[in-house]
Amino acid sequence: MEVVQVLRMNGGKGETSYANNSLVQQKVISLTRPITEEAITNLYCRTLPRSLAIADLGCSSGPNTLFVVSEIIKVVEKLRKKLGHESLEYQVFLNDLPGNDFNTIFKSLPNFQKQMSCQMGPGAGPCLFSGTPGSFYGRLFPSDSLHFLHSSYSLQWLSQVPEGLDNNKGNIYMASTSPPSVLRAYYEQFQRDFSVFLKCRAEELMVGGGMVLTFLGRRSEDPSSKECCYIWELLAMALNDMVSEGLIEEDKMDSFNIPQYTPSPSEVKSEVLKGGYFSIDRLEVSAVKWNDYDSEFNPSIAFSDDGYNVANCMRAVAEPLLVNQFGDAIIDEVFRRYRKIISDHISKENTQFINVTISMKKSGHFII
Repeated sequence: MEVVQVLRMNGGKGETSYANNSLVQQKVISLTRPITEEAITNLYCRTLPRSLAIADLGCSSGPNTLFVVSEIIKVVEKLRKKLGHESLEYQVFLNDLPGNDFNTIFKSLPNFQKQMSCQMGPGAGPCLFSGTPGSFYGRLFPSDSLHFLHSSYSLQWLSQVPEGLDNNKGNIYMASTSPPSVLRAYYEQFQRDFSVFLKCRAEELMVGGGMVLTFLGRRSEDPSSKECCYIWELLAMALNDMVSEGLIEEDKMDSFNIPQYTPSPSEVKSEVLKGGYFSIDRLEVSAVKWNDYDSEFNPSIAFSDDGYNVANCMRAVAEPLLVNQFGDAIIDEVFRRYRKIISDHISKENTQFINVTISMKKSGHFII
């Protein structure tokens, strides 16, 4: 499986689209907003730029994409007015893999820019957008061209499925039954990928530039902990049931693994310190419930079935991977079963997604 070609969130605005099933991700962005606001405030006061170049890595599509950008710009506009500074030009780069639904984003830009213009008032500078398709495990932007980078719920995705997972049969990710070699293969792939990511971003950010990254992660030092792996173990249960009934080929199940790694705070910190490109300002852990849908963004769905909501959230994320491996004929049945399993699990346990957020600034004394 070529992850760059296959990995994407469900596009469009349909029932199973990422745009309509990403409230948990929006909750996470809101939860970590104080860290982002602090980082962009410090950057502005430190550098006093005449123009501000911002990149959102793994932007996907839907309301979350422009939600982050609007919050960053509002903070800067409020600050520069308070300090009596002239308006800035904002250059915003939206990055994701080539299969991302960029068309839906671009169609929403005229209304977004109109709303932002009204909110910022007269005298605000232009806000210019560009799409930047490509993997963030490689260079994306010119050297020393960016002031600020943001990424939320993207960096847990790996550049490839780790090698050496042949003995992970019955599982689709790290699990309580995975042998140590599988856990090691996943961690080593994360180390390689994140070190490349940090090196590339160090080349693209200006000295003193800032970066805020939020991973889907874990508190525990155990990479097979339920707090990060159980959501995938439940999906594996649905798939294994279908294998036992002859609906899915066993060979296809045995060769399917999710290209993801959910790091602990210490693992994130270790790679940043090892690279030496960035100094760490903040490193924090937060949590949101799997079924945290009583949202101010869409209160009408607060009474909906929790299993349905969580299963659809996961479907918006995982469906392209599953279709690539098993075909699309089995997808509705997989998620019908998954929904039932999730509903049963939520009724018995307090289930949470753990978030690891790190705020950094580029050091000025290293050699790439």
